[in-house]
Amino acid sequence: MEMQQVRYFLAVAETLNFTRAAELCQVSQPALTRGIKLLEAELGDELIRREGRLTHLTELGARLLPMLRQCYESAVSAKAIAAAVTAGEATTLRLAIARVLDLELIMPMLRELRRVYPGLRLKLRRAAPEEIATMLKRGIADLAICTALDDGWERFDAKPIFTEGFDLLFPTDHPLADESGALPLAEAVRRGEAFVLHRGAELAAGAVTALAAAGVDSGRAHEVDQCDDMFALVAAGIGVGIVPASGMQDARLRRRRGLGVPLSRTIAVYAVTGRPQPREAAALVNLLRAADWSAVAQPVAA
Repeated sequence: MEMQQVRYFLAVAETLNFTRAAELCQVSQPALTRGIKLLEAELGDELIRREGRLTHLTELGARLLPMLRQCYESAVSAKAIAAAVTAGEATTLRLAIARVLDLELIMPMLRELRRVYPGLRLKLRRAAPEEIATMLKRGIADLAICTALDDGWERFDAKPIFTEGFDLLFPTDHPLADESGALPLAEAVRRGEAFVLHRGAELAAGAVTALAAAGVDSGRAHEVDQCDDMFALVAAGIGVGIVPASGMQDARLRRRRGLGVPLSRTIAVYAVTGRPQPREAAALVNLLRAADWSAVAQPVAA
C-alpha cells in the first residue's frame, strides 16, 4: 500500500469529487483515478463508487476511512521527524526515573541539556525498579536515574551519582517540626510515633534490619506506593514519614535531616552496554556525574 494512493483516497473522501480531489493532490484526474484503483485492487473491493455525477464511499471505504487517515497522518509525521533527526534538529531522550526522586534536583542538568540541544524532546516516565529494568531492556528508555537494579542482567551499565541517607517527615503543626537539626529515629519511636513507609523508596536489603534495630516494626507501619499518598497521610497526622533525602518536597510538611541509623540508598544513572545512544544521553550522564549533590548527600567518587 503506497501512501500516495491513500492520499488520493482521502482527498476524494473529503471532497466527494474526483476533479477537486485531483486539484488538491496536484495530479491529473486519470492519475488520481488510477491510484485509487490500485489501492482498491490491493484491498480487494471498491472504496469509492461513482454514479453519474454523484460520488460516495462504499461500506468498505467508510469503515476504512478512519484507519487510512490515521495511517497517512502517521506516515507524514514519521517523515517529518526523520528529516528533523537527520538534520540534527530533533531528538527524543527517554528517561525512566525512580518514583521517590525529586525532579527539581535534576532540573538544572535538564535545562543545560536543552540549552545545548534546543531541539531536544524529553520523555519522562516514573517507575519502580523492576519496571525500570524492563524499560531499559526493551529499549523503552535510553537512560534511567534510580537505585540499584537487582536484576542480574550483565548489560546494565551503572554510574553512581550519590549515596544518601533518610529523613523524617512531619506535618508543620507537629511538636517536633519546629525543632532544628537531626532527630534520631529512636527518639521518634520513644515518643510513640506511627510511621509511614514508601514502598517505592527502594530501601537497601538491610533496611528492615536497620529500622527494626531502632524500634520500627516495618510490618506494622503504614505503607504507600505514591508520594502524594505519603504526603496526605503525614499531613493528616496519621504517621511520620521516613523518606530519602532526595525525595520530593511538600509545602505542608517539614523535614528533619538524618535518622541516626545506617539506612541509605545509592542513586545511579543507568544505560545499556553496547546499545547506540543519542549524543544527548551521553551529555546528560556527564552533567549528572559532574553535579554538586551536597544538598542531599556526598557525591560518589568517579
